[in-house]
Amino acid sequence: MLSRDELDRQIDAFLACQAFAVAGASEDPRKYGNKVFLCYLQSDRLAYPVNPKVETVLGHKAYRKLKDLPAGKNALSIITPPPVTEVLVQEAIDCGIKDIWMQPGAESVLSVRMAKEAGLNVIYGGPCLLVVLGYRESFG
Repeated sequence: MLSRDELDRQIDAFLACQAFAVAGASEDPRKYGNKVFLCYLQSDRLAYPVNPKVETVLGHKAYRKLKDLPAGKNALSIITPPPVTEVLVQEAIDCGIKDIWMQPGAESVLSVRMAKEAGLNVIYGGPCLLVVLGYRESFG
C-alpha cells in the first residue's frame, strides 16, 4: 500500500500531463464516464473522450481507440468494466501512455499488474478524480 505522500506524487504527476483521454466517456449524465469527462472540462484541461460506440461526447469528437488520439503526452482515465480496462491498459502500453488513473470499480488485479510491470504511473484502488479535482454537478 502506498503512503499518502507517494499517492500525492502519483496524482501530481498524472495531473501534470498535457491532455487526458477518458475511456468510457458517455453522453449520459448519470454515468461516471460523463462526470469524469465533464470534470476535466470544468478544470480547463484538454480532454478527449474515448468510446467506440459514440461519435461525440458533450460536443467533443469521440475517439474509437487510444491509438486514434492526437499526438502528445496523454494521460488516461479509465471508467470501464475491468475486462475492458485490461484491454485498454495494453493499448495504453502500446501507444506509449505513461499515466493511468483507474477510477474505482474499473481496476482488476490483472490490469494493475500489467500497468505496474510496464513501469506506468498507475493510480487505482480508491482515489477518485472527481473528488481530487472538485467536480461540480452543474457546469457554466
